[in-house]
Amino acid sequence: MIYIYLDGHDRMNDIQTAVQIFMPNEKYKPVDSVQDEGITVRSFIDGETALAELYEDGKLICSKTERILSEGEGYALKAAVYHMLKEKTGQYTPWGMMTGIRPAKKINIYMDEGLTARESADRLIKTYETTEGKALLAARVAQSERDILKKAHKDGISLYVGIPFCPSRCLYCSFTSYPLDRYASKVDGYIDALIKELRFLGEKAKGKSLDSIYIGGGTPTSLTAEQLDRLMTAMSDIFDMSSLLEYTVEAGRPDTITADKLKVIKKDGADRISINPQTMNDKTLRLIGREHTVEDIKRVYAQAREAGHTNINMDLILGLPEEGEAEASHTMEEIKKLAPENLTVHTLAVKRASRLKEKLGEYDLAKAMLMEKMLDISSEGAAEMELYPYYMYRQKNMLGSFENVGYAKKGFESFYNVVIMEETQTIFAAGAGASTKLCDSATGRIDRIFNVKNVDEYIGRIDEMIERKRKGMQ
Repeated sequence: MIYIYLDGHDRMNDIQTAVQIFMPNEKYKPVDSVQDEGITVRSFIDGETALAELYEDGKLICSKTERILSEGEGYALKAAVYHMLKEKTGQYTPWGMMTGIRPAKKINIYMDEGLTARESADRLIKTYETTEGKALLAARVAQSERDILKKAHKDGISLYVGIPFCPSRCLYCSFTSYPLDRYASKVDGYIDALIKELRFLGEKAKGKSLDSIYIGGGTPTSLTAEQLDRLMTAMSDIFDMSSLLEYTVEAGRPDTITADKLKVIKKDGADRISINPQTMNDKTLRLIGREHTVEDIKRVYAQAREAGHTNINMDLILGLPEEGEAEASHTMEEIKKLAPENLTVHTLAVKRASRLKEKLGEYDLAKAMLMEKMLDISSEGAAEMELYPYYMYRQKNMLGSFENVGYAKKGFESFYNVVIMEETQTIFAAGAGASTKLCDSATGRIDRIFNVKNVDEYIGRIDEMIERKRKGMQ
């Protein structure tokens, strides 16, 4: 537990996000005094100065001050906490004091104000103390996003369809998913409910341009070829797909992919698939609970090409158990041989210990530096494959708040990935745990309509889920 004492102001979000950079995966509790036990961060204002103090068991350990200048009070308060904790911990923070999951957003704001991409990057460096490399990455992504979003129809929407089944749960997974061996008898009933919800959304989509479809999970290829065909055929009947810019099926785990499923996906109109190895090291695959080998990945990739798939994404995760620079380099060398059109590189969130001395120790700094080296390996490998960064997001509650980056060949960028990240378009969503996002372009307002996560409840309460949407879409 990290206690946060706001003395004379109410900017909890600014202070908490600054603390999270150095102390992620913790609970944060507001208090009205320094606590006698545990860690307390005190933030207060004295005239034109913002001050931060760090206490352990009621004892002052360190402090920092920051002048309140043109960036404002909130910025100064956050900067005081950031500089205090950075000085105390010695941690490597390539994104500086920049928080939030969308690094390119600030660049886009600066460019809307008339700055060039380079000027925007320089402002990011000066204001948030990011490294030059991270600022230039954000600028490049922002430029790509602007070009991709120009493709959207004025009345465009996107569609997400969730398949929450997996053959097993991977070690690192936090998504809504259910083991297929226990839920196999319920899959057909789930598809029935899903199609019912899609028919309602199809009525709401009339008169709009459907820009993109994304069938995700879970693992959509946990379904049989016949079940996939039934779902995708129904979708073709329900929706007008004449304006589609992109249709993705996340094939996902190689141990669920068959030649027949790849043929069905191609026949039913999808023009982009994901085959997600996460790593090309067999030892790691066993450690994380993947029931396939590197050779299986290569086999299903070849089958996808044989089935006519010309836009393949592959997901990798950096920082998996017992992996370092050598394993990351080996993975990239194997990916180069396959030459996918898209590559998405994720960084794994690593839990931190609970005591202050452990949170602030050299072990965490070493982990952060290793992650940065592995990110460099993936970036250099992508460049060698002529893949460039076009979208990016960051994870909360992880050391260093590193970025996840989508790379693509020119013309193969995922439209859906950009619109969901930048929240510029309404996304209809169907399935257990799915969240419909209604975006008002005139006001910038976003409303969300959530479905229940539990498969049994989703099937049993499908009429209620539809009614939620009916009311929320009025």
